[in-house]
Amino acid sequence: MVAHVQKTTQSMIRACVVVFAATLALFGFTIPASAAATNYVALGDSYSSGTGAGSYGDSGACKRSANSYAQLWANAHSASPFQFLACSGARTGDVLNQLNSVTGGATLVTVSVGGNDAGFADVMTDCTLGSDQSCVDRVNEAKTYANNTLPGLLDGVYAKIKQKAPGAKIVVFGYPRFYQIGGSCNAGLSDTKRSAINSGADTLASVTSGRAKAAGASFADVRGPFTGHEICSGDWWLKSLSWPVDESYHPNVNGQKLGYLPVLNQLAG
Repeated sequence: MVAHVQKTTQSMIRACVVVFAATLALFGFTIPASAAATNYVALGDSYSSGTGAGSYGDSGACKRSANSYAQLWANAHSASPFQFLACSGARTGDVLNQLNSVTGGATLVTVSVGGNDAGFADVMTDCTLGSDQSCVDRVNEAKTYANNTLPGLLDGVYAKIKQKAPGAKIVVFGYPRFYQIGGSCNAGLSDTKRSAINSGADTLASVTSGRAKAAGASFADVRGPFTGHEICSGDWWLKSLSWPVDESYHPNVNGQKLGYLPVLNQLAG
């Protein structure tokens, strides 16, 4: 008799839950589900694709790493679907093309872009081969571009993200400073060159942060997490000049896992 009553009670409770959910749906409401999968889209350049962190699978020249913050976050949160579109070398125009694959159902979008537009790959080449003054001059060129031309390009990217994924949380990633000034490196670039390059990263962060906030996006500043883990520190989270050359000055596995991923965890919720 007791078992029968318990079974009847459980059936009634389940029926009430079904009716309640159906009633909410009728009026356009849904019951929040903490286990609901995130529809995640990862856009951007090599810092988002994970170039430098290895394990690129069949992604070819895009170098999408299994160790990238994007893939690690998608794995940990069972993102479904997960569109990993970031590609090494991407500029703002390339990210606009990446967005053509994005559907309106995306609930999280991450992006890093702007460094290639401002020519920081060329900056690193010029600073490696040239004098202190030529390095400073080339960094100043890049900073002028970042301040005067890049804002409009970033506005175009963020506007299209909002158009393609109007309901998505947008997280815009910046770039780390490359060097610890006065660090442990006894060879390579001078502190003058290293300081100039770091100032370029700060300019990019300032411009990108401002445009991201103007677009209603969250800015993920990774300069703090990377402090103490720059090139010439005691624990590098970045590669210096290395082979393949396109992986130089990019986050390594720890840079992605310990530098980028915790910031995304904090901002994405």
